[in-house]
Amino acid sequence: MEDKVVDLGSGAYCYLQDSNRGSGWGWSNSGLIVDRGEAIMVDTLRDEPLTAKMLDAYMQATGLKPQDIGTLINTHSDADHTYGNRLMRHARIMASREAVQAMVDRPPTVMQNYLDNLPKGAFGEWLVEMWGPPFQFRGTQPTLPNEYIKDGQELRVGDKTVKIIEVGHAHTVGDIMVHVPQDKILFTGDIIFLNNTPVLWSGPAGNWIRALDNILEMDIETYVPGHGPVTDKNGVRKTREYLVYVEQETRKRFDAGLSLEDAIQDIALGEFEDWGGSERIVVNVERIYAHLSGVEPMKDVFALLKMMLPYVERARRRKGGAKLESGICPTCGEKH
Repeated sequence: MEDKVVDLGSGAYCYLQDSNRGSGWGWSNSGLIVDRGEAIMVDTLRDEPLTAKMLDAYMQATGLKPQDIGTLINTHSDADHTYGNRLMRHARIMASREAVQAMVDRPPTVMQNYLDNLPKGAFGEWLVEMWGPPFQFRGTQPTLPNEYIKDGQELRVGDKTVKIIEVGHAHTVGDIMVHVPQDKILFTGDIIFLNNTPVLWSGPAGNWIRALDNILEMDIETYVPGHGPVTDKNGVRKTREYLVYVEQETRKRFDAGLSLEDAIQDIALGEFEDWGGSERIVVNVERIYAHLSGVEPMKDVFALLKMMLPYVERARRRKGGAKLESGICPTCGEKH
């Protein structure tokens, strides 16, 4: 299954990369809202070549060149939704204030620096899988939004109204969603992960769950997630089920006095274990522990990723995939 544009009807489109890739590390989706020759795009991709490919696919589907797209909305700050922004530098580019600050703090040079200074062994091998080719960070020029966006703000594209729903701190510090009421469509950014594991870079989890509750109550028929296939309310419920389960199971272990490491190992993912990116349980439990403790979450993303490695190994072994070269034990995290 190739990356493709999906026609959602009524002048709405999305570009799906992630529905055939499993884990969602870096392979995100985008959206396009068209009416009367005007267009708003929702998110770019993880690098400029991928974004150029997407823009060409949108042109083939709609006849609109990139220069015809007058507005770009970044749903949040992550690289896989923003690093292609330079190709839309002609446009009005919008994001939440907190998302813009997060983009300032993590330009493409940060990702390239990681790749230029990889550790040896299995950890470095896994980082190359996540960040290496086909992704191209070298030469990618950061292009920040030029306008802050706020909750409830309304935009116009042709005769259509497009509304902004600001979630705030959930998946990241400045998440927003883009609603087309007339067409009952919501572009959720990473508020929905489908068939792969949500990751709680910010939180609290309760804020994310409340956002899902709110959109379930809205008159929406089509949800375009940040990762995974186009869905309906059932897909929203599956994301919610994961977050509720992990939050509840983590709280039990926190209340019982388990250490962070013991809590992570003790939580059985059940039906969610086969979701791509199941190793993100490490980040999710760490963030929930931090919020319950009233302390700052870990800021060292590199350290968090290293903590995930045993779970990556376990998932590979369970699915019969190739083992990373070090042979890290998925139970104890040591090399045998």
